[in-house]
Amino acid sequence: MIRALTLAASALALSACAATPPPAATAAVSTQPGRQYRWQLGSGEAAVLSRQAHLAMAAFVAAHAKGPASSVVLSAGSTPAAPRFGACGNRPRAVVYDIDETVLLNTGANYDSAVRGDPPFDPERWAQWERDGANAVEPVPGVVEAITAIRRAGVTVVFNSNRDRSAAASTAAALASVGIDNAVPGETLFLKGDVAPGSAKDPRRAAIDAKYCVIAMAGDNLGDFADAFNDRGLSTPARRALAQNAAIAPLWGNGWFLIPNALYGGWEGGTFDDLFPADKRWTPKEK
Repeated sequence: MIRALTLAASALALSACAATPPPAATAAVSTQPGRQYRWQLGSGEAAVLSRQAHLAMAAFVAAHAKGPASSVVLSAGSTPAAPRFGACGNRPRAVVYDIDETVLLNTGANYDSAVRGDPPFDPERWAQWERDGANAVEPVPGVVEAITAIRRAGVTVVFNSNRDRSAAASTAAALASVGIDNAVPGETLFLKGDVAPGSAKDPRRAAIDAKYCVIAMAGDNLGDFADAFNDRGLSTPARRALAQNAAIAPLWGNGWFLIPNALYGGWEGGTFDDLFPADKRWTPKEK
């Protein structure tokens, strides 16, 4: 999920990774990347978690590629708190992947941000990255093997990203640069503006699910599964609770597959009051 979803409208806007205009010539650059970059891009833990999720998804898809099945896209009018899902019928099976930090690590853009101290998101800078960064990406660990296995099982892979539709060719080129081909705009590649204005993904998910039966989805942000998770009216604790409510909890790892991303997301606005309940705070006694 690109950070344009999470931060473009306001500091709390929810829903990839970029930065502000270049600093003045006299501004100092960061000598060390922030902790989030070290974990996401350098740790074995992040790599293993990504690989684990992608390969679990491939195994799930192989087991559900044939026979009766239900879509994992929320039916129109339903919510994560009260979900409904339609039967597949005769529609061909497909999976839906987000792109940024789900399939592609935006290594070049992350470097640009990290070396400048991770400044606020700049849509213009990100738009330039979408156009020019195809050769400075890496695959998220495990994703190439997973997509290869899913396609081998006869299931179509569709990408649903909030990159802008004007960057369709460069987005397809970025995917191809890591060995993931056949991202065809309007067929297996859906971008912001393709179905409806704005960054909401539900309209694109519905359009994909009308043609295919989506049996699995993968993303790094809850909005990659339903826009309701990115409702700006949700507090941080309410969003966390919604993601774990009993109605959808069984979907995690069983149709919905979350890829770790410590770089950006809808959780960024959490405050001390959001994260640390008053009855769970502790400080040591003074000696």
